[in-house]
Amino acid sequence: MIILDELMYNESHEWIRVEDNVATIGITDFAQSELGDIVFVELPEIGMRVNAGEPCGSIEAVKAVEDLISPVSGKIVEYNGELEDSPDLINKSAYEDGWIMKVEISDMDELENLMSAADYKRMISE
Repeated sequence: MIILDELMYNESHEWIRVEDNVATIGITDFAQSELGDIVFVELPEIGMRVNAGEPCGSIEAVKAVEDLISPVSGKIVEYNGELEDSPDLINKSAYEDGWIMKVEISDMDELENLMSAADYKRMISE
């Protein structure tokens, strides 16, 4: 299982990479392995406002459907349109090709509520 040290994580297994005030968000390698084969991703719309800790889309796998939870509040500025035809990119490349959305962060202080890679590793090993 891959957990990247340079990313931040939330308890619902999303990862976040911040550049300036834009967060790229996806689900972790652990989450995709638990879900199994991902067959559909409900993506948020560009311009949609999201709130930290609240659902903004969903991920459907053969085993289950899970909400996509935004780790931060802000506005959707981009989504990964390739997931519409190839949702399995999340299974193949959770941290690169399988990213889900980009959010322009409205409150940078919310980043303090996220976990480091070490904290996330501890959480999933418990």
